[in-house]
Amino acid sequence: MRNKIWMAIAVALAFTALPAMAKEKYKVAWSIYVGWMPWDYAGHSGVLKKWADKYDIDIELIRMDYIPSVEAYVSEQIDACVMTNMECLDMPAASGIDSTVIIVGDYSNGNDAILTRNDVDIQGLKGKQVSLVELSVSHYLLARCLEKNNIKERDVSLINTSDSDIGPIFISDTSQEVVITWNPIVMEIEQTPGVNKIFTSADIPGEIIDMMVVRSKVMEKSDKLAKALTGAWYEVMDTMSKRGADAEKALAVMANSAGCSTVEFKNQLKTTAMFYNAQAAVDYTRSDELKEKMDLVRQFCFRYGLLGENARSVDVVGIAYPDGSVQGDKSSIGMRYDATFMQLAAEGKL
Repeated sequence: MRNKIWMAIAVALAFTALPAMAKEKYKVAWSIYVGWMPWDYAGHSGVLKKWADKYDIDIELIRMDYIPSVEAYVSEQIDACVMTNMECLDMPAASGIDSTVIIVGDYSNGNDAILTRNDVDIQGLKGKQVSLVELSVSHYLLARCLEKNNIKERDVSLINTSDSDIGPIFISDTSQEVVITWNPIVMEIEQTPGVNKIFTSADIPGEIIDMMVVRSKVMEKSDKLAKALTGAWYEVMDTMSKRGADAEKALAVMANSAGCSTVEFKNQLKTTAMFYNAQAAVDYTRSDELKEKMDLVRQFCFRYGLLGENARSVDVVGIAYPDGSVQGDKSSIGMRYDATFMQLAAEGKL
């Protein structure tokens, strides 16, 4: 009897001594922009932690300047990152990083803008210096504006400026006449007397898409991160899309982090085509329209040498879609639109 007791104690001690299994840890980067502020709220409110706990993982949410965040993603310092469709194609994909788009959150419908002072209009851009984050969506917006108005890019001079400096510098330096940037910086600059918007992303709807992207290598090992991020995102979308105290509280938190008032933040949302509903995001991700817009983007990237120095054609990087179709090289896919997790959210299955 005594031996049995000691054996039971020994077994209990052995199990007690076993270390707890370490949780999978992931790093996710976000940047200040109206369409990405929901991630900040998800972090502050505990929504993201709740979904991470559900899938037994740890998610570290990191705020970074935009281009440095994508560079950190490319160098594999982080596992997932918010970015536009263009940056996903011309930075990770062009660098050989296979990426999966798990959330199509919105498209810019006026949030990106060309602003001028001294009554400079579109034709007046000729011969002007233009401040922007070079080779970003701001550059794309400029190129599309010039293309639509039969102006060559060689007719303007570009001044590469970081997204954190571009607003304050333009506002304080009245010798600068043209700047291209995105909200909330656009709204800050607009408050400067004598400044006007002459071209915005509303003139090219659906071409600048804001997304959450996960490295495909991470996805191959586990879909927990994708599920947790998608679940958190649509919980915040649900809160934002309803009237009431919860929505106002969430919007106030986002506005504060973005450095603006709640009223200003709501105005920014008016120029953002948010996919609050998961099924709407799924439908857009599966649409022919997305393929048409992506073709414009990839043509721009190739024309400006953003698909790699040795890229001989626009097809050097493959873009895969939910229906199995591929734009470009099927043997060299670098960007994958995956509606799986958004569809699970739409069906309430996350």
